[in-house]
Amino acid sequence: MTTSRRTFIKSSALMASTFSIGQMDIFKGINKSELQLGIQLFSLPRMLSTDFLGAMKLLKDLGYKELELFGPYPFSSESSKKSWEGAGKMLGFSGSGYFGYTAKEFRKILDDHGMTAPSAHTDLDTLQQNLGAFAEAANILGHQYLTLPSIPDHLRKTKDDYKKISDTFNEIGAALKSKGLQFGYHNHGYGIKSTDGHMGLKTILDNTDPDLVFFEMDIFWTAAGGVEPLSLLEQYPNRYKMLHIKDMKEKKVYEGDGGSMRDWFPLFPMMTPAGEGVLGVEAIITKAKNIGVEHFFVEQDMVAQPEVALKKSGDFVKRLL
Repeated sequence: MTTSRRTFIKSSALMASTFSIGQMDIFKGINKSELQLGIQLFSLPRMLSTDFLGAMKLLKDLGYKELELFGPYPFSSESSKKSWEGAGKMLGFSGSGYFGYTAKEFRKILDDHGMTAPSAHTDLDTLQQNLGAFAEAANILGHQYLTLPSIPDHLRKTKDDYKKISDTFNEIGAALKSKGLQFGYHNHGYGIKSTDGHMGLKTILDNTDPDLVFFEMDIFWTAAGGVEPLSLLEQYPNRYKMLHIKDMKEKKVYEGDGGSMRDWFPLFPMMTPAGEGVLGVEAIITKAKNIGVEHFFVEQDMVAQPEVALKKSGDFVKRLL
């Protein structure tokens, strides 16, 4: 079911709780024929920064119906804003979040382009410090998931760290559920390779409440960690609700444990449009549909020539949904 047909009622805690239960029932009944082609906006941040409406028209023309946003947002933590300011300058873009628009203005742009935004990436500090403001904006924009794509380095050193962050995820998930929203965790490179006899991602999967914490698999970074995406989807059906889809030119795994950007950077040149690499994207999408994945977001981080690469990926994914 598309987010544009979903309204969130929050006039009281009781109403929010009641709605949350009904909302879950609706999600379980999603018709596979209603799956829509989505994109993570970090695929083209430079174009969004310089010509936001032009970028939106491009995405519409390429057939993208669902957007996944990336922060920071006006209400994001100061630490997140400062971090992204430095990263943006280094990577060559200036905009993020709502790209200078208010949440209401951004929602109108979505509506005008026939799009929805079921998910938004954010940071841990914002979820813990400003969840109320984030939830308010999320309800304006029609978000379904508020998704964490990164665990701070110092919180993921040991197995006990991963157990503690699992407890934190359960707390965030419960807080969001009370507001009619859901919490998602997106994996990057760390926590995939087993260290000290444990796999961090599995620790999180095994120690979080399936009713409170959902997962977004990045198939590229999962494979880079040495684990087959299909294997995780089979082991944890109904936990994964979103996919990030990009392909890998040739099979590569981290030289290290995937815990730092030093491990990631050498693999960026391996990214390629869906269907042009070795990851078996068609089989992954087929399995994902069968276990209840709801949203499929193409992501090719800051891809050159987005009008070409994103068309290739979009066309490939669209025919499989």
